[in-house]
Amino acid sequence: MADVIEGAAAPDFELAGADGPLRLADFKGKPVVLYFYPKDDTTGCTREAQDFTAAQVDFAKAGVSVVGVSKDTVASHAKFAKKYDLSVQLASDPEGEVIDRYGSWVEKNMYGRKYMGIERSTFLIDGAGRIARVWRKVKVAGHARDVLSAARALS
Repeated sequence: MADVIEGAAAPDFELAGADGPLRLADFKGKPVVLYFYPKDDTTGCTREAQDFTAAQVDFAKAGVSVVGVSKDTVASHAKFAKKYDLSVQLASDPEGEVIDRYGSWVEKNMYGRKYMGIERSTFLIDGAGRIARVWRKVKVAGHARDVLSAARALS
């Protein structure tokens, strides 16, 4: 597990997206929001994707791209995006390598059962490829708005 902190260089990534690979280098010179979520088409993850989609125009005006990442397949992401008319880019990390690189693969505990899973977390990466903000253990309500506010502050 990586210790990704504000001010540090963002861990490099290459992820499968609907239109081909997405790489950190693709966003050089402009900020990107990389958010990790547990699973397509679940209540919290759907709400989060809908909230980022609702703010997509404002993120675009600020010159910021938004990419959601889970272990789900590109096909699952396509079905999820179509079902909820999502406009954010969704990327697949089936092996969890990038999820782990960002420290978002963590031990969870539900009803006394411990297991490994994706921590809902968000990283705002500036145009120079550095971590501008980190949100861990994200609560969905109001999160996209908070991220947008931080992204606007970068410009």
